[in-house]
Amino acid sequence: MNHSKQTFVTAFALFSLFFGAGNLILPPFLGYNGGESWLWVTLGFSVSAVVIPILAIYGYARLQGTMLDFAKKVSPWFAILYAVLVYAISVSLPSPRTASVTYEMAIQPYFEISSLWTSSLYFALVLLFVLNRTKIISLIGKFLTPLIILILLAIIGIGIFSDIEPIRASIFDNSFTSGILEGYQTFDAIGGVVVGGVIVISLALQGTYNYEEKKSMIAKSGLWAGIGLFCIYGGLIALGAFKSGTLQVENRTELLTLLSTTTLGSIGTAFLGVLVALACFTTAVGIVTGTSDFVKGIAGNSQFAYRITAVLGCLLGVAVGQFDVHYIIDIAVPALMFIYPITIVLILLNALPERFASPVVFKGVTLVTLLFSIPDFLQFVISETAVTQIKSWIPLAEHSLGWVLPALAIFLIINFFHKTSKVSIKS
Repeated sequence: MNHSKQTFVTAFALFSLFFGAGNLILPPFLGYNGGESWLWVTLGFSVSAVVIPILAIYGYARLQGTMLDFAKKVSPWFAILYAVLVYAISVSLPSPRTASVTYEMAIQPYFEISSLWTSSLYFALVLLFVLNRTKIISLIGKFLTPLIILILLAIIGIGIFSDIEPIRASIFDNSFTSGILEGYQTFDAIGGVVVGGVIVISLALQGTYNYEEKKSMIAKSGLWAGIGLFCIYGGLIALGAFKSGTLQVENRTELLTLLSTTTLGSIGTAFLGVLVALACFTTAVGIVTGTSDFVKGIAGNSQFAYRITAVLGCLLGVAVGQFDVHYIIDIAVPALMFIYPITIVLILLNALPERFASPVVFKGVTLVTLLFSIPDFLQFVISETAVTQIKSWIPLAEHSLGWVLPALAIFLIINFFHKTSKVSIKS
């Protein structure tokens, strides 16, 4: 396959691996609640659900390694701990959530079948794809993603270009930061460090491209996937906002179902079912494959370890997938508040030139980010009142972004002293 064709196939695969359950059900409800401020929530959502994940892909294009390479500048033990935590969260929450969303939106309305049977069949198919991982990019990029995009464009296009109803006012105190935090729930930053490794390994297994060729293809495919994600997210958010004055809904899945029905009529629910199943399935494949790759790597490149991890990841998906979608979203919040800021700073540091991201910078910024993320984590584990006084002293903490300014300050201070010391030595 020539480079241009491989780049676009990889871009389609990346889009599909990112675009899962949360990416489908979160944006319309965000636009619905954002109302007149839908542009601001789109920008905020795009920061955490598009820009950061695509920077992760760019980082992988440079490193062409595993998640351990992403965090190794902090320390080897931290890299292992971070990777284990990320993969554990991924197979325990976003992966099972894809099965739960598929059941609630694509199976339950049409068939009298239990969620256990649905999840079992669903993850059996996931396992089949994972065990045939050399074909993942081709199967997803060539066949599944184009169908997903066509259905999405039909729903968005018809909805946006129909009569726009009165748009209600935003319910958010700060629409931009609300968009950023809602983007956490897509798991896309975590997805970036998981599926980025899948893409690197999948291309390496083909054995036909050198380092520079793979770097170029991964970076370009990440850019195209990011543009696609931004357009789809913006369209879904706008669609939710444009219908916010007339529709009365209580949850995310209900809104998405209504939007598909009002845009595509009775056939819209059938299309939505296909869309949900495809979008969720490809994400689950990416997560289980990435986790299996990681365990295989630390187990001495053992194919047996890869297979066992794939099976266990799918069994866990069946078990957790029995829970309600909204329950899974709620229990994910504390984990996201803890791991997401660390993931974001690691992605940003890996995307920067080496001269600005020395091991000392990695250590300092990561440590400060970890410390200032603890109040946000405790807010959901203990209670908000217990950490109110602490958060009152931290800038942006009221928006659950208290780690941002301290991390930026440490980054600038360390680089300043590093540059100053170099000048002193030269003089």
